[in-house]
Amino acid sequence: MSGLPGARTYPGLGEASDLKFPLGAKFREPLTEARFQQLFGDAEQEPELLSEPRWSRLCRQWRRRPGACSGPGAWRLLLARLPPLRWLPRYRWRAWLLGDAVAGVTVGIVHVPQGMAFALLTSVPPVFGLYTSFFPVLIYTLLGTGRHLSTGTFAVLSLMTGSAVERLVPEPLGGNLSGIEREQLDAQRVGAAAALAFGSGALMLGMFALQLGVLSTFLSEPVVKALTSGAALHVLVSQLPSLLGLPLPRQIGCFALFKTLAAVLTALPRSSPAELTISALSLALLVPVKELNVRFRDKLPTPIPGEIVMVLLASVLCFTSSLDTRYNVQIVGLLPGGFPQPHLPNLAELPRILADSLPIALVAFAVSASLASIYADKYSYTIDSNQELLAHGVSNLISSLFSCFPNSATLATTSLLVDAGGNTQLAGLFSCIVVLSVLLWLGPFFYYLPKAVLACINISSMRQMFFQMQELPQLWRISRMDFAVWMVTWVAVVILSVDLGLAVGVVFSMMTVVCRTQRVQCLALGLAEGTELYRPLRESHKLLKVPGLCILSYPAPLYFGTRGQFRRTLEWHLGLGEGGKEPPKTDGPPDAVAEPVRVVVLDCSGLTFADAAGAREVVQLAGRCRDAGIHLLLAQCNAAVLGTLTQAGLLNRVTPEQLFISVQDAAAHALERLVRGQEQQEGNPGGAGLYSRSHVRPWLRSMQRVLGRGLRKRLGEGEWGMK
Repeated sequence: MSGLPGARTYPGLGEASDLKFPLGAKFREPLTEARFQQLFGDAEQEPELLSEPRWSRLCRQWRRRPGACSGPGAWRLLLARLPPLRWLPRYRWRAWLLGDAVAGVTVGIVHVPQGMAFALLTSVPPVFGLYTSFFPVLIYTLLGTGRHLSTGTFAVLSLMTGSAVERLVPEPLGGNLSGIEREQLDAQRVGAAAALAFGSGALMLGMFALQLGVLSTFLSEPVVKALTSGAALHVLVSQLPSLLGLPLPRQIGCFALFKTLAAVLTALPRSSPAELTISALSLALLVPVKELNVRFRDKLPTPIPGEIVMVLLASVLCFTSSLDTRYNVQIVGLLPGGFPQPHLPNLAELPRILADSLPIALVAFAVSASLASIYADKYSYTIDSNQELLAHGVSNLISSLFSCFPNSATLATTSLLVDAGGNTQLAGLFSCIVVLSVLLWLGPFFYYLPKAVLACINISSMRQMFFQMQELPQLWRISRMDFAVWMVTWVAVVILSVDLGLAVGVVFSMMTVVCRTQRVQCLALGLAEGTELYRPLRESHKLLKVPGLCILSYPAPLYFGTRGQFRRTLEWHLGLGEGGKEPPKTDGPPDAVAEPVRVVVLDCSGLTFADAAGAREVVQLAGRCRDAGIHLLLAQCNAAVLGTLTQAGLLNRVTPEQLFISVQDAAAHALERLVRGQEQQEGNPGGAGLYSRSHVRPWLRSMQRVLGRGLRKRLGEGEWGMK
């Protein structure tokens, strides 16, 4: 056989190499970046394109793209923007339909009481929680990529929206409103909540247009978990007046949690015994049922619908005992049948609500994207973060036309959907059918539902968020920096407010990233004998180090914030202090301390990026090394960093022969330069100087394939005892 068509043959291991095929030879010359590109670069690339401005190349590439208006382009766009066109033809009806139906009905049953309960958090009438449990779910089914995601009302968003609504439309100081005045106040608050949904949806659509799905990564897992856990405490405290039957105004702004606690303790003697009894009985039923659903999730065919059972029992009890008239128990009242007329929110309010819409949009997208990613990883499929932006943006925007408040994926119902056997977005349609039946026919049955029961549902739904604090000991063991992020975010959310706490958490999280780059140290590397591996000298005294050769690694980005640390650490290692009198530092053995550095290899593999300030720092370093008689070699620069350094003028201070593809190649070149330099000074090849057999032989054993011609000749002659 003559081999595969087009396959290359390489010289044997015992043959010399002409460097046309350097990897197939026993020995090869150290490869510089220029030589590597000459051997392995794209020969068909036009040279003039390399110096072409970046914007010009982008425009040319855009013109070459296949037209989006072509038939295949339009179909690909339609498949990307309407996910059911992808998953519905592959839907396994016999295997998945029953699970989706059961899960959808189960989630829909929970949506009804939970939607009305979260509407109270939003400071709007309960029926608007049902609207928010219908329209967003329907829209996400058509546009979302999370197969196991359940959307609708979410406690954290409802709390944030309610705080904004209370500030935008405050209740009159007197508090004694007539029926007409109460209706007018509710209408204004519904309009404000819908405007917030419109604003957050518009912001998410703008983020989608700019392809900013990556922004979800800025809300790290500790920030999101601390935010939801702190918000759960806000929900618990805000529901205390409803649990106790105290008509207290809602506290907003910083320290709202403590203000509410103080007001509740002051008014505690005026609490309603009837509503307190209803709350105690409701919690006594809801909390154990939640615990049973969690502990026996694998044994139960479907989770026990404790919320709907509690709603029915409380409604029957209130109706038969006339609790609303005899004991003045607050009830839900009439739920209007059908749907509201679609209309645009008051756009004049948009400038006022923009500052509130931004954190709501960020939290909605971050929670939804993180939940979708968790279940996508668990069930081995992928989600499109930008498509998720489109889905939630359209969901909030369109649902705001039907007087819905901001919505997102929810922790409790998503977990419930998975436990009940849901497989695809089709489960959302069955959930919508349940909510639709309540809106059209079953609404009157909830007339006598006590609002205290809804407050208990709010509190019991926070169970999963409270239990997130159990992960803190493990987080402390894994990363104390992440533990600090969690605690700072949680404390800020609890003490200040949810939106301000979110801002504090994000800023502190980003500061920790910056601080970590500031604390990175420049490491002196040594060679592990018999290998091509370089490790920090401080890790082992067995690592090899040649006097006069310094191999340094800086494993951090080089930008304006780290340039000072970079300069100081390299000065420390190379002895480039003020006046050049500072002796060189080393992490190696004591006998190498007095030898000045003659060649330095800078391992750039850890430089993920460099900005203009960092690139100028490298250029200045090259100039200072040249003035000090130190030969600077750069190794393993990625293309982006090398391009930035070149644009900053690096090639004015060094030659292309000083840029190598690996630390091993740079070290081989440096060793040959040191040996050759000593021979020229002493006229004694292979003598007993610094680079005698005892110093160089271990390095030669480790790099005998990557050697310059001079040392390779000695190997062939056996002069260094390597034959």
